[in-house]
Amino acid sequence: MITSIAVLEDATLGHLQDALSRVAQLEAALAQRDATLAQVTAERDKLRHAYEQLKEHLELLRRRIFLAKAERIDISQLEMEFAQTRAKLDALAMQVGTDAVNQDATAAADTPPGAPPTSRQRAKPTGRRNLADCDLPEERVEILDPALDSVAERIGFEESSKVKYRRGGMVRVVVARATYRSAVQGAPSTSEDAAMVELYTVPMPKELFPRGLLAPSMIAHVLVQKYRWGLPFHRQARMYEAEGFRIDDGTMCRYAEHAGASLGCIVEAMAKEAKQTAFCLSTDATGVCIQPEPGPQRQACRKGHFFVVLADQDHVFFEFQPRHTSAAVCEMFRGFSGFIQADAHAVYDAVFRGEARVCDSDPTPTEVGCWAHARRRAWEAATVAKDAVAREALLRIHKLFELEQQWADLPPSQRHQRRQTVSRPVVDDFFAWAAEQYARVKGTRSLLASALGYAVRQETALRRFLDDGRLPLTNNHSERALRTVASGRRAWLFFGSNDHATAAANLFSLIASCELHRLDPEAYLTDIVHVLPYWPRDRYLELAPKYWTATRARIPAAQLDVEIGDITVPPPTSAEQQSATR
Repeated sequence: MITSIAVLEDATLGHLQDALSRVAQLEAALAQRDATLAQVTAERDKLRHAYEQLKEHLELLRRRIFLAKAERIDISQLEMEFAQTRAKLDALAMQVGTDAVNQDATAAADTPPGAPPTSRQRAKPTGRRNLADCDLPEERVEILDPALDSVAERIGFEESSKVKYRRGGMVRVVVARATYRSAVQGAPSTSEDAAMVELYTVPMPKELFPRGLLAPSMIAHVLVQKYRWGLPFHRQARMYEAEGFRIDDGTMCRYAEHAGASLGCIVEAMAKEAKQTAFCLSTDATGVCIQPEPGPQRQACRKGHFFVVLADQDHVFFEFQPRHTSAAVCEMFRGFSGFIQADAHAVYDAVFRGEARVCDSDPTPTEVGCWAHARRRAWEAATVAKDAVAREALLRIHKLFELEQQWADLPPSQRHQRRQTVSRPVVDDFFAWAAEQYARVKGTRSLLASALGYAVRQETALRRFLDDGRLPLTNNHSERALRTVASGRRAWLFFGSNDHATAAANLFSLIASCELHRLDPEAYLTDIVHVLPYWPRDRYLELAPKYWTATRARIPAAQLDVEIGDITVPPPTSAEQQSATR
């Protein structure tokens, strides 16, 4: 009996051990399955997050390519959605009273300081073209010598032709230089010696393009057609041929490069004055394609960059840089110690660290942020990701733009006072709210985290507009100046070399400055091409668009009305003499 019980206990113990072993195996299998499930779930969540990100980026690209790029949004809908936030912003903005905010400004705003051969063989030169064969209207310019008119006999003219452009079409200008005959002084007065005479032809006036085919107005027309309106040379060549005058695009290209390089002296004088006197420089950049050097193998176009710099309301100048680097930016702003407004690109960090200073004792330029960039990122998150936080950010930023629009006509001193009493509380509240929201999403990769992160990281630069009423809220004015390059490159595609791009930057600068000062760029370039060969080297700043109206008034109008002829350079004014010695 006892033996049977022992055997039974052993059997039961064996079954129990088997059961415990099976339970342990099941628990291990279950733990492994849970781990696998957790891994699969994590991968699923990761893929789902990547899928949502991909959808956002796809929608963002779709909007950038196919839809309107304007950052439009229904503000009334935002005000209804965030009524409490709107009420809070209104309360902050009402600290100076409704009457003070909406009053009209009575004071004006302050002004801060031939067709190519079909074969590969080069065609044999045929000499200068006879423009008389072209079916063009004709004008005549006679160049006389007043001193000889009274003592010598005029026996004729030596004629040459140029092509001039005037509103309505091209004109052939006949340049007739008078030829005089006079007796040789000191010769004996015999009948045989009476035939000894001296012939003298009035020399050709100074020209920027000696023996050129085009007159200044035609050169200006060609340049404005391309560098203002984006019309490539090959298209202009077809247009001029249809009007009765054949000129190949290579000739126009050489004129453009020569003109841009020659007029660069004016742009250099503008940039020098801007670095010395400007309060705030606003800058931005865009890329262009540069044709590679000819070689045995075909190569892709290189990429260069055009930087634009706006110096207050005085000058606009472009600068071409082969590389978009900190070294290039430092060289552009070397010696300037005022305010610089730019986007948050890393290439500008070296300037704000002081690497563009001439001396270690010079002050470092001060960075000014752009609220349009902060708003753009919030707009992308609001319209693409449909995020409520981004929509609230848009409403808060819109309040700042709304206030600035009300004060647009105020003098800078009054605008600064309004910013301190009204805008500063709104800005403080925005950054406190943005920091709280960013702490919640900074561990994620999303458009909202990018928008809030930009605002939080750029807080110091974005607050800078509160320091002075002359500082703009956004950098949109420099982006608008780049439109000429951005729209034109769709037509002319690339530049032939770095030298071509540098010459083009000078022409872009002068044309943009003319638009800033409400001058006709074509009339301005016509005058400058005519005047520049006579102008002193140390007074090129007088030819800048900012000063051209005053300078032109001191030049005899009769000399400027005739495109080909001598120019009398007026003496410098006292202010110009002080500027030259500075």
